[in-house]
Amino acid sequence: MIIEIAGHKFKAQLEPTQSPETCASFRRNMPFEGKVVHVRWSGEGMWIPMGDRDFGVGYEEATTYPTPGQIILYPKGLSETEILIAYGSTSFASKAGPLAGNHFATITSDLDKLREIGVSTMWEGAKPILFTLEDSD
Repeated sequence: MIIEIAGHKFKAQLEPTQSPETCASFRRNMPFEGKVVHVRWSGEGMWIPMGDRDFGVGYEEATTYPTPGQIILYPKGLSETEILIAYGSTSFASKAGPLAGNHFATITSDLDKLREIGVSTMWEGAKPILFTLEDSD
């Protein structure tokens, strides 16, 4: 998978062993395009808010503490549906309190650049993001 944020391309891998239903649902929605903004309560991460969008999945080995490069999907509940991309220390939360999301993908390249882009979303605002599959996915 390739994830492009503000013109920079990152390699990523889907995590079907951990979140098979989430990976399958996300694949069906690709290419996936949106805007990423800095998280409000979760620390060093970016998120894609999606309101009441329904990916048709429940919780799969959900985590509250994604590590840098991990991408999680919160399938809605206490808060809106969202995708979170951790670039540093992250404790996934909302105004409703701690949340947990399905770790369905991991960025495998350029984590230093991911951090740079993450920090810039805090100071400069939203950035375009695009998820696409490679032939090997």
